[in-house]
Amino acid sequence: MSQAISVTRSMFDEVMVPNYNPANFIPVKGEGSRVWDQEGREYVDFAGGIAVNCLGHCHPAMVNALTEQGQKLWHLSNVLTNEPAIRLAKKLTDATFADRVYFANSGAEANEAALKLARRWALEVHGEHKQQIIAFHKGFHGRTFFTVTVGGQAAYSDGFGPKPGGIEHVEFNDLASLKAVMSEATCAVMIEPMQGEGGVVPGEKDFLKGVRELCDEHNALLIFDEVQTGFGRTGTLYAYEQSGVTPDILASAKALGGGFPIGAMLTTNEIAAHLKPGTHGSTYGGNPLACAVSEAVMDVVNTPEVLDGVKRREQMFRDAVMAINEKYDVFTEVRGQGLLLGAALNEKYAGKARDFLLASAEHGLMVLIAGANVVRFTPSLIIPEADIAEGMQRFEKAIAQVVEQHA
Repeated sequence: MSQAISVTRSMFDEVMVPNYNPANFIPVKGEGSRVWDQEGREYVDFAGGIAVNCLGHCHPAMVNALTEQGQKLWHLSNVLTNEPAIRLAKKLTDATFADRVYFANSGAEANEAALKLARRWALEVHGEHKQQIIAFHKGFHGRTFFTVTVGGQAAYSDGFGPKPGGIEHVEFNDLASLKAVMSEATCAVMIEPMQGEGGVVPGEKDFLKGVRELCDEHNALLIFDEVQTGFGRTGTLYAYEQSGVTPDILASAKALGGGFPIGAMLTTNEIAAHLKPGTHGSTYGGNPLACAVSEAVMDVVNTPEVLDGVKRREQMFRDAVMAINEKYDVFTEVRGQGLLLGAALNEKYAGKARDFLLASAEHGLMVLIAGANVVRFTPSLIIPEADIAEGMQRFEKAIAQVVEQHA
């Protein structure tokens, strides 16, 4: 039997690499949209593990799927296949534009696979000259060296030596900026339909349509990174469905497993054909445990009841934040779609998003930030309305505290 070790927050600073700076409390239990820490203190969860816990904590459908699969089969190498992976792939292709699925363990890996596939497709179909990948400033696509370089935030990619080449960055929601650098050498354009880490900034419909048209014009692939916007987050299974634009490749993760690590790259038969046996792989990608849980999540999320409920909850969040703002005047607007929302701070509170995050935790509420000027909400897609009301009462106390300190 494993020996029990008494765990404290200070122990993190002794034994973990210091690349994270987590909160001072340690959660030990979660149920629905509530979390309890070591001291038994209760929090309302508006963070959802950064848009991951789409069904909240310990949803029965997920617990049952994991328990059942855990008693059957945990891992096989991809020398073999398994039923949960094939079932999940079938459900994903039935529900989307895609014909084929590649499974990985994370959003970064799904995006890495998308980028490698795009480069391989371009090489085999068009030749070596077609290598350029275009992405957008303030975009975020993961932390592998390839994906972090394609992401448009130098703070995450600088300081690790020479970067992968052939990558250009242009302005989000600015079609002229993209048009200026696209050519027959462009292999792919990678975009988030709504920038998450970059401040919760939706792609305008005309802009996204223009990106699609430019890709068609230059024989380039359009890659949608739906790691954060996907799996019900915006009120449809994937955000592309509301944009009037269909990508060639789509990356999914985060909410895809509801908290169990899994990522997926979705694409068409024609493009998928270029990842022949041996060209790409993953030891754990498509493992039975992750796929069984993800299938259970999909069966709950991809229903009118849940997806329509996302839109209703979005309005509750917007109304509550704006009502608070009428009293305290800290935000300029609430941006986003569905339950990926960002409350943008006004000039008086510029750069102080983290102050609001810390104050919220003091009042028993978990929120996120998206840069220094945006408080971000990515709760469970099925968060009870009573929890939204309770969480917003706590949020108001946190705002009052910051406003008072600021004065």
